[in-house]
Amino acid sequence: MWRYTIDPLLRSDRKATASIVVAVTIFAMAATCCAAERMNVVFILADDLGWSDTTLYGTTEFYQTPNVQRLAERGMTFTRAYSSSPLCSPTRASILTGLAPARHGITSPNCHLGRVNLQATPGASAASDECATAVDSVNRLATTHETLVKAFKRAGYRAGHFGKWHLGLEPYSPIEHGFDMDVPHWYGPGPAGSYVAPWKYPDFDPQTPDEHIEDRMAEEAVAFMGSTEGPFFMNYWMFSVHAPFDGKADLIAKHRERVDPKSPQRCPTYAAMIESMDDAVGTLLDAVDRLGIADRTLIVFASDNGGNMYNQVEGVPPTSNAPLRGGKATLYEGGVRGPCIVVWPGVAEPGATSDTPITSCDFFPTLQEVLGLPVKQDQQFDGESFAATLRGEETNDERSTPRAFFTYFPHSPKVPDWLPPSIAVHQGDWKLIRIFFGGADGGHRWKLFNLANDLGEQDDLSAERPELVAQLDRLIEQHLEETGAVRPLPNPAFNRGAYDLSQEGVSRMNRPRRRVASKPVAGWKPMSDCRLKMVGRELVITSLGDDPYLTLALKRPIAPGGQSIMVELESGSTEAPQLFWRVGKAKPAFTAARCVDLKRVGDRFEASISADGPVTAIRIDPGRQPGESRLRRVWLESDRGEQTTLWPTGKSDE
Repeated sequence: MWRYTIDPLLRSDRKATASIVVAVTIFAMAATCCAAERMNVVFILADDLGWSDTTLYGTTEFYQTPNVQRLAERGMTFTRAYSSSPLCSPTRASILTGLAPARHGITSPNCHLGRVNLQATPGASAASDECATAVDSVNRLATTHETLVKAFKRAGYRAGHFGKWHLGLEPYSPIEHGFDMDVPHWYGPGPAGSYVAPWKYPDFDPQTPDEHIEDRMAEEAVAFMGSTEGPFFMNYWMFSVHAPFDGKADLIAKHRERVDPKSPQRCPTYAAMIESMDDAVGTLLDAVDRLGIADRTLIVFASDNGGNMYNQVEGVPPTSNAPLRGGKATLYEGGVRGPCIVVWPGVAEPGATSDTPITSCDFFPTLQEVLGLPVKQDQQFDGESFAATLRGEETNDERSTPRAFFTYFPHSPKVPDWLPPSIAVHQGDWKLIRIFFGGADGGHRWKLFNLANDLGEQDDLSAERPELVAQLDRLIEQHLEETGAVRPLPNPAFNRGAYDLSQEGVSRMNRPRRRVASKPVAGWKPMSDCRLKMVGRELVITSLGDDPYLTLALKRPIAPGGQSIMVELESGSTEAPQLFWRVGKAKPAFTAARCVDLKRVGDRFEASISADGPVTAIRIDPGRQPGESRLRRVWLESDRGEQTTLWPTGKSDE
């Protein structure tokens, strides 16, 4: 909608008013004509794709990405492209708004949870081994935000979203945000069920029995491009290469033959997932060429955060981000630095490489400048345009003071190289991490790295350069104040004397377990690292962050054979919850052989179990992350939809 005002003095003059209306109409028509000549935009966003997961930077021989390499030959590759967060939803919100997570408030990927929270708040409590409380994150991208898609729509573009969203279901889906279409219209943190059909998307069925979701998404995206008159803006936000870890059987077999057991990258399933992701990039590139729009299509390729190095697939981590330290869910470089290519035909030099640092917040202002998108007068950006870099007009040493940018992550999932709630600032070659209330005196603690000399972040220089720490920390404080960030609070229950600093950065799988003595609640027994209480009809599970799980002895055993167990659970973790089952009086009661990941389907989770005897007990692991989960119901469901409630079973359980 084009806004204009008419001076009140002219309102009585019909002739003058008519002239203004005609003028505005001509202006609008001209703007529409101009929009029709503008470049198309294809924004490809991979999920959990690490800096070392492509062939762009010479860091991998196992994972093969020839189509990503094809894309790089057409545009500029950035060696220092940073996500706004080490987890997905905050980065996605920053791409769409140009705002930092500290400002838009989405700092955790919990946008699939049922409870709607539009205002971040400091956490009320934390476990005794936590120096600070984690922030309760916003979990929906409000439609009141001025977003990239709204700017494109005002410029006359048709807009389509394909793939992962994870910023909220209705009324916060891509459709409510302004996209003309959203396929497969899924709000979850990963693909529904699996990558290879059968899937479990509502109203989106596979065309073949073993169709791969990325192949199908690319096909749908190509149809969108071919059917669009005038300019289009297309989000191709991949599900790849997020968990669950599965892929085409033939590709897994192919890469199993190539495994070098001495290499840190040796997961054949992940290699198959990378190949399917790369194939989708190739499908899009082929379509752009075939449709004759390559010279007027700007393409962005990026990742939402670093590679996942803490899950286990076939007994090994999915990937390694080496030479970077850490990965997804950490503030180290491996968690926030990812691959990035921008193709700007006729402007960005094909095959060029840039060391200029860019962030997720920069895409909106860059596209606004490059394409002349109409942006509201009061539009605010935390990012800045890097169009000059794309034009080849700017080098890193032209700034007297290097740009500072920030990564705010007020959470502490205990993954490899985890940190307590923290914030990082990059400026030039320097990077400072502030750990909230992690100091010996109850104040903050800092880590300082020179990335030019120490890309792996092994040499903390904070004690040697206190003046630089103070200088960079002032920038952090300024950022927090300017964005109105909701901050972590000091944890009043923190046992500083018992805090083992050597365990910071050690994943839960390598940490000794800590058991919590607690009585059963509503039939459930908390076995490790969690507390239980009933609130109304919900069992509230408070996780202490190491390895929380709870068990339920069944009043009636489940008969052996294939069974589907349904769980209505609102999980506060970013990890998939797990289900274990006990057969008869087996000891140990629960083992890895009798364990499956619970897969989200709509507002519930489900799992299929194949027991060789009567199932007498179940165990639920809600996820390894501090916070609360809420369990409402557990039941069996047959293929015909018949249900048998396992919990709650009666008044004694309520």
